[in-house]
Amino acid sequence: MTSAENDRAYVHWAREGISASALWRSANGAPAPSSVVPVDDTITADAAYRLASQGVAMLWSGDFQNARQILTALEHRTRPRPDKSQRTTGELFYRYRQNRSHRARILGLLLVPMRAGNIIELRRAPDVVAATVDAYGSIAEESVVSLHEVLGTIGAHQWRTKGIPVAALNASIYPHYGTFFPVRSEYVDLVATAPLAAPNLAFDIGTGTGVLAAVLAARGVPRVIATDIESRAVASARETMVQLGLSKRVEVQLTNLFPAGRADVIVCNPPWIPATAHSLLDAAVYDPGSRMLKGFLAGVLDHLQPGGEVWLVLSDFAELVGLRTRDDLLTAIESAGLRVIEALDAPAVHSRATDTSDALHAVRANEVTTLWRLCAS
Repeated sequence: MTSAENDRAYVHWAREGISASALWRSANGAPAPSSVVPVDDTITADAAYRLASQGVAMLWSGDFQNARQILTALEHRTRPRPDKSQRTTGELFYRYRQNRSHRARILGLLLVPMRAGNIIELRRAPDVVAATVDAYGSIAEESVVSLHEVLGTIGAHQWRTKGIPVAALNASIYPHYGTFFPVRSEYVDLVATAPLAAPNLAFDIGTGTGVLAAVLAARGVPRVIATDIESRAVASARETMVQLGLSKRVEVQLTNLFPAGRADVIVCNPPWIPATAHSLLDAAVYDPGSRMLKGFLAGVLDHLQPGGEVWLVLSDFAELVGLRTRDDLLTAIESAGLRVIEALDAPAVHSRATDTSDALHAVRANEVTTLWRLCAS
């Protein structure tokens, strides 16, 4: 069961008649499981799947590598079955989202204990201190975390350690856990090559890792203000500017949408799919009701210098799966008092566009990202 204490959630379980509890932690904002049972190496994959399907979380006390094997078995059981039915792209997307939600729920129910110092005290457990500090901060009391999430922090830490090359910057960046990694180069390359006059000030709205703000500065914009509503993104973007030697020219602010003042160029690459985010990490891609897109368009003219340009960078994925039409987008642009100067397109080159095993491969292969150059109408 779960209890809350000073807005902190605790999970409770019993082992051999003795009750125990620990603080629940989730870097992705997952709610604490309401039912927890202790399990060990004796549990089978089928039994684990039955428990998870009933919404029962399993707190592991056996060998760490055996827990990983059980998690792998759960992943296999939650993979979508081949579907040869003739379905519309909208139906395919709906089934994809259903499966993603189901998988996330099932895989998130295999838990491991983490003691003070970010240490998983299980046999053959790896050193996860650096990776989990990135995600959870320093842990000072007995806690319980999702094994699937922990493995995600390890993968993200490896990316952070290795760095992500950004061709437009001729450099690598090292994003924090919880920010959207710029592995899709299309939107970065568009901002790096779009016609640019000689702006004195640019805004990058929803900066994430700060990569677009860095590209603008690298192109010669003397001052850039980048904003984001997520503190993890702001910390990541500020570190990016320090690493690239751009911290004197790029200011990163924690704020919703716009900073004070007016800019000559305002850039925004909002989440491109108007659907519900299932986790904090999803929020970089999914924007329920297009709230950020609508908020950006509604307020951008109040922050644009006369004669300035708005660069809206947006994938047409939502159009391909029937969640938005091109007319919807153009009408929203017009209603905001803007007109289109030019639309610069970039076909999909990211890895998922060539992954034929992806249920949405046909959609991703035809995806186009557009930089809409806009001005006051």
